[in-house]
Formats: sequence, C-alpha cells, structure tokens
Amino acid sequence: MPEFTIGIDIGTTGTKTVLVDIARARIIAQATHESRLFSDAPGHAEADPAQWLRNVHAGIREVLAESGVGSDRITALSTTGMVPAVIAVDRDGAPVRRALLQNDARATAEIAELKSTLDDAAVLRATGSAITQQSVAPTALWLQHHEPQHWAATAHLVGSYDWVLMALGAPAHVELNWALESGLGTVEGERYEPMYTAAGLSPELVPPVLAPGTQAGELSAAAAAATGLQAGLPLIVGGADHVLSAYAAGINTAGDWLVKLGGAGDILAAADTPVIDARLYLDAHPVPGRWLPNGCMATSGSLIRWFQTLSGGIDLVALDDEAQTRNPAEILCLPYFLGEKSPLHDPDLRGAFVGLDLAHTRADMYRSVLEAIAFGFKHHTEVFAAMGVGLQRALVTNGGSKSVLWKQILADVLDTPLSPVVGHPGASLGAAVIAAVGTGLLEGWDSTAKFQTLGEPVVPNPKNVDRYAEAYAQWRELGDVLTPISHRIARKARP
Repeated sequence: MPEFTIGIDIGTTGTKTVLVDIARARIIAQATHESRLFSDAPGHAEADPAQWLRNVHAGIREVLAESGVGSDRITALSTTGMVPAVIAVDRDGAPVRRALLQNDARATAEIAELKSTLDDAAVLRATGSAITQQSVAPTALWLQHHEPQHWAATAHLVGSYDWVLMALGAPAHVELNWALESGLGTVEGERYEPMYTAAGLSPELVPPVLAPGTQAGELSAAAAAATGLQAGLPLIVGGADHVLSAYAAGINTAGDWLVKLGGAGDILAAADTPVIDARLYLDAHPVPGRWLPNGCMATSGSLIRWFQTLSGGIDLVALDDEAQTRNPAEILCLPYFLGEKSPLHDPDLRGAFVGLDLAHTRADMYRSVLEAIAFGFKHHTEVFAAMGVGLQRALVTNGGSKSVLWKQILADVLDTPLSPVVGHPGASLGAAVIAAVGTGLLEGWDSTAKFQTLGEPVVPNPKNVDRYAEAYAQWRELGDVLTPISHRIARKARP
C-alpha cells in the first residue's frame, strides 16, 4: 500500500525535495539544488522557472534513488514556495518571461499609481494587506507599461509552486494564500474587483483558486518520464513556504510564533481571528478557521549569501567563528539591500554599514549583518504587541537556524528563549504532510505533532540583552535618518 509522499519547496536560493515515510513520521531522503537569483538592475529580483523544473526533476530522481522506495509506493506530491512570486504564463502554461520574485521592488511608480486610485483603508479591510511591493497588481501594471509584448502573451498570472504543479500536469490554478497575499483576493476568498478595475486586469488573469489539500491534477506522462514517478500520481495543492514551514513546525495554537531564517526573513504568529494591519501580512492557516498574521523582510539569508560572496566565498561556519570573537553591535547595518517589505513597505530603502573604522574586520561586518536581521525581527514583535497578538512559545527554523551564533544573537535581541526545530527541512515537510492529508493518508489537519522534534532552547545572554536594546534604538534612529538619502539614491538609479 502506498505510504510515502513527496514535498517540494521552490525557494529563493534553492529547490528542496523531501521523501517522507508518513507511517513512521520521518524524512527518509532529501535533495537540494541551487537556484540562481537574477538582479539585473537595482530592485530587480527574478528567477528562471525552467531551472526550478530541472531542479524538481533531479530532486525527485535523487530521493527515489537514495531511498530505494519504488514509485508505486508514492501516494502523492505537493509543492510549496515563495509567495507571491509572479509567473506570467501563456495559454499553454509556458512562462513568457522569467519569474518576478516576491522581493522584486521595481514597481514603485505603479504602487503610487494604484494608491492614488484606491482607498488604502478599504483595500486593507478587504484584502488584509496594504498596497505594497508584495502586491501583484503593481507588478502586472509594470509589465503592461514596460514589457507590452510579454503582457500581450500572458493568459494567467500564477505562483511559483502553482506553476510547478502545472508543469507536472495540473491545470492552471493558484493556491488560496497566493490569491490572498497578492492583494487580488479578499479575506472572504472572493476576487477583489476594485483592484482588478484599477489595474485593468481581466477576470481570467487569475485562474481558479484552490485551497491547500485539494487535488489540482495528476502527474503527466512526460513528467513521469522525467521524474521516475508513475503517471496519474495525485498532485496536491500545498501553500506558501512560510505558512507550511510554520504549520509543519507546530505553529498551530494561538501564542505560538516562529522565526524563519530563509532567503527572506519571516516571522509568523498563530491567531484565532484575522489580524489586519498595514504593516503586516495576513495568511490563512492551513487548518481551516485559523490565521497567520506575519511579516516578511526582503532579505535575510540572501543578504548573508551576498556578504559571503563579497568576502571571497569563505565558509559560513568560518565566518561565524570569526564573528563570535567580536563585540556585539560595534557596527550597525541596515539590511535594506532589496528595499524592505514589512513592516516598512518601502522599496526605495537601501542598505548601509555605519560605524566602521580601520580596526574593524569582515568579522565585525558579518556580525552586524546577523544583528541587523535580528533587529528587523524585533521591529516586527513590537508591531505584533501593538496589535494585541500574544507571543508566547517561540520557535526557530530553516537554514539559518543551524548557526549557533545567529540563534544566540536572535535570542539576545528578542530577549526570549528560542526553541530550534530539530531536523526540520522547512516548508517541504509541510508540503509532504499536506499531500498526506489531501489524499487521506493522514487523518485531520492537526496530525503534525509526530513530525516535530524541538531542541534545547537558546536562552538570552543577560550581558548582551541591554546592549542590544540600546543598539536597536540606535538602529531604528539610523533608519529614520538615512531614509530620505536612500530615496534620493533610488530615484537617481531609475532608468
């Protein structure tokens, strides 16, 4: 009897595939293949969907070979990924250009255009989010204005993980949270007509919206040949990477919250009712009736990788070891190297290092990068507190959670114990679990506890807590001071 599922995560820096033994609640094989981020101009962030698909094919073949599990024992496959990445596809589902990622910040004029047309407060009430660089309508307008030939060929706009299911055999669709976070759908799950009208979008531009756990289609014969799986395998709708990572990590009860250290930086809190604030995003939890108010910073792991490349490609563990010996907060870094999403929603912000002298080394700069991302998370916790969102049990996941130094900095800055989720591969596990729920291999949405193992909490270091509190206040002040300069620099850089 089939008892295994596959979860695939389309990330900013890589594609991760896991094969999960549902009966034993464990991952038995996983594979990761790097993805290239294209930033051909300031504020641009793109990826090649063809590379995603090559990674998916290779990842599936790899986990099957590593595990020795026969394709006839695979129950279903589900996908997750960054959101709301935008893939413009033609009527055959083929991309007409590279994907525009969720941290792409090019549509500044289009954001202003829509804000001048629509009532900000009404948009926020209806969709749960303000009009920001996260919104899809400004991106659609940018394509209309700057790439009319691509826009003319576009039949649908879809998300990253939706497109992968389509490439594997499913009809065109988008997942519920893509529709919600895009700003094109309402909290009630309906199309937000004023946004379509303001951006000149046809009703057919967004294909049918499907909830997580729904079967979107079946694996095609061509995809079966490319992956080694059996044709007809159920393709199950997954969800946004930050949502499924939180779901699989156990952020399922009000008061639970998660710091997710991926290519972007996510912070999510479980709530029993929708929490609507212009500084935050709002997602529907995979468990019906629950919600995930959250924030997403434009850079996190991607900024660390940039600094690593700038430093000659030195191993991150070596950078951690160097930075461990340096004093906290000697340098302040503003991490706005792709503008900023929440809670500032300002694509024209720019990165900076302040406080350098000739005694400082790359270790000081690297530590300041880690601290800057932690300060960004702290900014979000202040917004959560202002909105009355309780933050009690804190967890930390994803690639950055392997760094002992970064976890300690986070605990010190946030002044709270952080429990690492051990062996948690992130959203790919959530997708595999949802594949099992969607096909009845698991009973009920709350059956995730057996997949979770928590490590020893990382406890704040009292001698650093006060120092970081002072540095955080200076960091906020620095951000205010440099904002108008960033804006002038950004305006000058535009074509």
